[in-house]
Amino acid sequence: MSRPTLTVGLANYGSLFPADEWHRFVDLARAAEDAGIDRVVVVDHVVMGPHTENYAWGTFPVPPEAPWFEPLIVLGAIAAATTRVRLATGILIAPLRPAALLAKQAATLDVLSRGRLDLGVGTGWQREEYDAQGLDFSQRGRLLDDTLAACQVLWRDTPAALDTPTLSFHVRWGSAWIPIMGASLAEIAEGAARIADAWRTAGRDPAVLQVQAPLPIERGDDDRPDLARSMARAPEVVAAGATDVHVTLRAFNADPADAPGVLAEIERRFAEALG
Repeated sequence: MSRPTLTVGLANYGSLFPADEWHRFVDLARAAEDAGIDRVVVVDHVVMGPHTENYAWGTFPVPPEAPWFEPLIVLGAIAAATTRVRLATGILIAPLRPAALLAKQAATLDVLSRGRLDLGVGTGWQREEYDAQGLDFSQRGRLLDDTLAACQVLWRDTPAALDTPTLSFHVRWGSAWIPIMGASLAEIAEGAARIADAWRTAGRDPAVLQVQAPLPIERGDDDRPDLARSMARAPEVVAAGATDVHVTLRAFNADPADAPGVLAEIERRFAEALG
């Protein structure tokens, strides 16, 4: 088995920087690369409605009016300032984007970054985003499947053509799995096993399945997130089937000025935990 990789989530939203200083976000990604982090990941919302109470995984991190920067454009800026670190979305709400445009944008970013793009996709949780695009929220699963099918055809064929009502993303189109937020280590292990079985049934090799799983956040005696205790749990995440451990910088760093040191410590403790 190859060495598990380390992903750091960067918050491309909220009040991390003053309004006129968001260009400094690229500096965070450069610091991650300098620290030896394998991948940086950013998140996605196209529009925000007022009902953040519908977020099912705890308190939504920012109010609806908070700034939220488009992930593919953000990754394009990061690509120009880095050379090695992989660039990921976790997740991009793919059905909100026209398939042909998404395929073009992703392919362009992948070429310009010399093959460093990892496109994590999902349906999202917010009905208002689908309403704003004139899309049926109840059909979001099918819309995701058809969007991914169209992208695959457009990336592969010239000329390209597609005519299919429904496809199975989990078996036919995905190469990796990002578990739902809040999933326990037991649920991650069960889900990875189910996908591996589905791949075998479909004639795919489960040995190449990639699983990105979040690091459980441990708290110290002062109830603040404890980086050392949290990183010590990385072997448990790998044992649950993860090939990539996802750490959110926001959990351990309140000041961007401290980010280089925090990122270096994350990488160091990750390496120590996995021997």
